[in-house]
Amino acid sequence: MARRALGPATLEVVQAVEAVAGGPMLVACSGGPDSLALAAAAAVVGARTGFGVRAAVVDHGLQAGSADIAAGVVARLAGLGMDAVVLRVAVDAAGVGIEAGARGARYAALAAEARPGEVVLLGHTLDDQAETVLLGLARGSGTRSLAGMPARRDVFVRPLLGVRAATTDAACAELGLTAWTDPHNSEDRFSRARVRHRVLPVLEAELGPGVAVALARSADLARADADLLDDLAARELAAHGAGELDCDRLEGLPPALLTRVLRDWLRAAGATDLSATAIAAVASLVTDWHGQRWVEVPGVRIGRDRGRLAVRRG
Repeated sequence: MARRALGPATLEVVQAVEAVAGGPMLVACSGGPDSLALAAAAAVVGARTGFGVRAAVVDHGLQAGSADIAAGVVARLAGLGMDAVVLRVAVDAAGVGIEAGARGARYAALAAEARPGEVVLLGHTLDDQAETVLLGLARGSGTRSLAGMPARRDVFVRPLLGVRAATTDAACAELGLTAWTDPHNSEDRFSRARVRHRVLPVLEAELGPGVAVALARSADLARADADLLDDLAARELAAHGAGELDCDRLEGLPPALLTRVLRDWLRAAGATDLSATAIAAVASLVTDWHGQRWVEVPGVRIGRDRGRLAVRRG
């Protein structure tokens, strides 16, 4: 497609991909409007730059006829001149739920499929980011959760976090692409679907149409703060050396930094399911110690001895 042939919505998506393109790309495409518009834009960018572009369609096997749906997406991608592979995954929802289980299986399959030097493009939009912030707010899980999805992490890149879902819909219409609608996206049993179809529309109606943009902007600000605090926590943790933590040193830390140091230390020690309550219990060994023997955290037992925190086995 020549540059002048691109409609305004398609051009916006293409420019978003161009901004992150620096080599070969693997587009994760479900066939929905966001990822289909992303794939079309990546094809344009690949033709302009000479970077290799291909696609992967993940079949979670969670719906009847999922293999046929995946084959249909591959056919649409072929119409864009893009080679595509179907990745079939097994979703383990035990203890985490279908949404998280499917996400974990999908990301693992995409990371394994990516070739050396190839980035994986994900089609999350500004609207998805706003939903993620609201879900994090509802969980009460801190700044990192409110920071939403990063634009880049490991091999995964999200070019469309500044693009509205309405724009990807319009881009598909401009290009004559028929997107597939995942029925799970409208099922009330999924929390993200409820946020998308119930919560955000009410907020937009009551507070104005800029709510999603404001939430995404808040995510950017929260991410900058969380990145700084995580970096400071990593430096502080390294200063303690291997194994144990010095309680006198910890006691002088601001609470926001203390909890991050403890979180990272506990994770490295093998702790699992680290809730804010569990981290606060360990912090009490530093800030409110009155002789208690230890604190049980899922996966580990933490005790204080001679002014140091240590993992107690058995």
